[in-house]
Amino acid sequence: MSTPQPPMPQQAAPNWQAAPGSSYTSPIPVTPTHLGHALASEWTKIKSVRSTMWTLGVFLVLVVGIGFLVAVQTTDEDFGDVPYTIPAFFGLILGQICLITLGVLVVSSEYGTGMIRTTFTASPQRHRVLTAKLIIFFAVAFVVSAFAIGLVGLFTSGMHSGGSEVSWGGTVVMGALYVSLLGTLALAVGSMLRHSAGAITAMLGLVLVPAIMPAFLLMSESLQTIGDKMLEYNAPNSLAKIFHLDDENGTGGAQLGLLAVVTAAAIAGAFVLLERRDV
Repeated sequence: MSTPQPPMPQQAAPNWQAAPGSSYTSPIPVTPTHLGHALASEWTKIKSVRSTMWTLGVFLVLVVGIGFLVAVQTTDEDFGDVPYTIPAFFGLILGQICLITLGVLVVSSEYGTGMIRTTFTASPQRHRVLTAKLIIFFAVAFVVSAFAIGLVGLFTSGMHSGGSEVSWGGTVVMGALYVSLLGTLALAVGSMLRHSAGAITAMLGLVLVPAIMPAFLLMSESLQTIGDKMLEYNAPNSLAKIFHLDDENGTGGAQLGLLAVVTAAAIAGAFVLLERRDV
């Protein structure tokens, strides 16, 4: 017969095991997320990717480079009734394409690579992510644009004596605001289309078609009104008014206002689609 074994003593629970009814408290502090966190994230993204350096670098080369080349060909008499920032206008005609491209890439590149899923996982409030992208992009675009236009104005004014009768401080602000709004509009279009090539093509069509079509529309009397409006509000002529090249029809305030309204409508559409569609 087998000898009965004595009962095993009951072991004490490990020290790490929580007592019944108690809750675990993480040693890592947990703070509610807010827009500032999203802004910090988008700032890190936009300054880290190569597309930002390339597009803004080309933008500065076009605006400042072409501006300097035009400025050295001018004389004191050329600035009697126009601001010293006029040379920057010629660079902005091409440079605005760089800001349009960057605006699209800020959002569409994340959809193309699939990183937008990671972004929305870290920040489920999608509207907060898009708001941060809009704020960061607009701030960067405006500062860089104002710097480029102002630098050309300072260079030109230093070359010529006598002083221009037209104040050029307003052209720095309005010119930078116009091209920055174009880039912001491109960001909103990129958010809606979610495709880099498609959004860039759509924006180029929005900028170039109104500048080309009036040449054909003005041939017909019935379409002349539409042609005149396109001619008045297209991007090149809007910038020309801002830089006082066409003071007879205003100083660009109406054109800037129209662009602001269109951009606001596109942003509203981007927010609506962002919440309704899946990633």
